[in-house]
Amino acid sequence: ALGLKASADTGFVLVAGGLGERLGYNGIKVSLPLYLAERESCFLSLYIGHILALQAKAGGKKLPLAIMTSDDTHAMTVDLLRKNNNFGMADDQLTVMKQNKVPALKDSEARFAVEDGVIQTKPHGHGDVHTLLHQNGVVKKWSSNGVKWVVFFQDTNGIIFRALPSVLGVSMKHSFDVNSVCVPRTPGEAVGGICRLDHKDGRSYTVNVEYNQLDPLLRSTESFKDGDVKDPETGNSPFPGNINILVLGMDRYKSVLENTGGKVNEFVNPKYTDSTKTTFKKPTRLECMMQDYPLLLPSDAKVGFSQLDRWICFSPVKNNINDAKGKAEKGLPAESASSGERDAMALNAKLLQLAGADIPDVGFKTSFGGIPLDFPPMIILHPSFGTALMEIKARFRPSAKVSVSAASSLVLSGDIVFDGTLDLDGALVIKAGPGATVVVKSLKVANQGWKLEEITEEEGKDEVLAMRGFKVNKIETKEMIFNEPGVHTIES
Repeated sequence: ALGLKASADTGFVLVAGGLGERLGYNGIKVSLPLYLAERESCFLSLYIGHILALQAKAGGKKLPLAIMTSDDTHAMTVDLLRKNNNFGMADDQLTVMKQNKVPALKDSEARFAVEDGVIQTKPHGHGDVHTLLHQNGVVKKWSSNGVKWVVFFQDTNGIIFRALPSVLGVSMKHSFDVNSVCVPRTPGEAVGGICRLDHKDGRSYTVNVEYNQLDPLLRSTESFKDGDVKDPETGNSPFPGNINILVLGMDRYKSVLENTGGKVNEFVNPKYTDSTKTTFKKPTRLECMMQDYPLLLPSDAKVGFSQLDRWICFSPVKNNINDAKGKAEKGLPAESASSGERDAMALNAKLLQLAGADIPDVGFKTSFGGIPLDFPPMIILHPSFGTALMEIKARFRPSAKVSVSAASSLVLSGDIVFDGTLDLDGALVIKAGPGATVVVKSLKVANQGWKLEEITEEEGKDEVLAMRGFKVNKIETKEMIFNEPGVHTIES
C-alpha cells in the first residue's frame, strides 16, 4: 500500500541506448516482444502500460517518463513512439533525450583515434543520463510538478515493474536518497556488487563495484582476502548483486544535479596490446556509469538497497541463443529471449497462485537451442489487470475458485474480477476494454490450446523466432472480448 501511494508521485527514466545486435536482432531492443504469443506488443509498450496503469491508480495524475537514447537508437525510438501514438501516453508527459558520443582514444597518452581524417567516437556510458536530465530541465520540471521519486530502469528487464511498488515503499518508509534494487549474487557472476567502501580519511560510500573489480578489491582487504567467494551460510556472495534499477529521492537528486551538473566520475577500461600497457588493442573511451551517482552525495545522504529474489524483479533479455546456451551450461542464468519470456510467465503464474488460483509451477519441461526451460502454463497478465500483487489479489473475491491446468494458456487484460469458478484446460483470452468490467461467475473452457514448437530452418530466418528457437502454435483459443462500457458477467 505504501509503495502504490509513492508511485503516484514518481517519475520514470528508461535507459534505452542499445541495439539488439547481441541478440541477433537488427533493431532497437525496446521494440522486441516479451511474449511471442503477443508479438505485436513490445517492451516499450509494456513499460508504458505499467506506468499508465499506476497512473490510473493515482487518480489520473500524469506520471512522467524520460527515455535516454543514443545515436544508434534515437530515430528508431522516436519513430516507434510516433507510429503507436506513444502507446497511449500523452506528449506532455514524455521526454526523449539523446546521448552524444565522445572521442575515442588510441593509447595511454590519450591521443585521439583517427580514421580517414576523422576522429572516431564512442558512447560515453549510461552515466550521461544524469547530465541529460539536468541539461534538459527534466528534474527541475518534475520537481515543480510534485514528483518525489525517480525510478531508473533498463530496456529489456520485462518483469521489473512487478517489484517497483515494493521498492518504492521501502524508499518512502526509510526516506532513502538512493535505493538500489539487488538480487542474490553468485560469486564470479558478471554482475556488480553493492559494497560499503570505507576510506582511511574517514569517507564512506555505499556504492556498486563492478564485477571485474570486485575480486581484486576484496583480495586487497584483511576481511575478504580470499576474494569473491561464497558466504558459507547462504552459498551466495556476501555482496548483493546490482541490477541497475535505482530509486532516487527527488529533493536530494535535484540538489546534487544543481551542484554537479549530473557529471558522474569517468573511467577508462582499455585492452592493451602487450605488457608495456602503452597501446590499446582497439580504441577505447572515457565512460561513466549511472550507478556511480552515490559518489556525488554528501556524507549525510541515506543510501540503501532492497534485495529481492530474481523471480520477481530480474530477467534481462540480452544474450543470443548460442551465448545463452553457454551460460546455461555453466549453471548461470541464460538471460535470453526464451528465458525472459519463461520467467515472466512463471512470475505471472506465481502472482495468480498467491491470489488464490490453483496453478502448477511447471507446465512442461523442454529445451530449445540447448537451453533447458521449465515452462509454466503460458500466462500473460497485462498491466491493466494489475501491476503489484496487492492489485492482483483484489481481483479475486472470497468465492473465487480458479483452476488452470499445466497445458493451459491464459491472457487477462483490463478490469476483470473473479467471483466464482474458472476451470481452464486449454487457451483462454479475456479482455475488458476501457470502461468495461468483466465479472467471471462460472466458466469452463476445454480446447486444444497453444503449443510451443521448435522452429524450422526457414522460420529461423525470422530474428524474433531465431533468438528463442521456438514458435507459438495457437491451435485453438476461446476469446472473450468486452469493449462496451459497463459490467459484463460471464456465467455459463
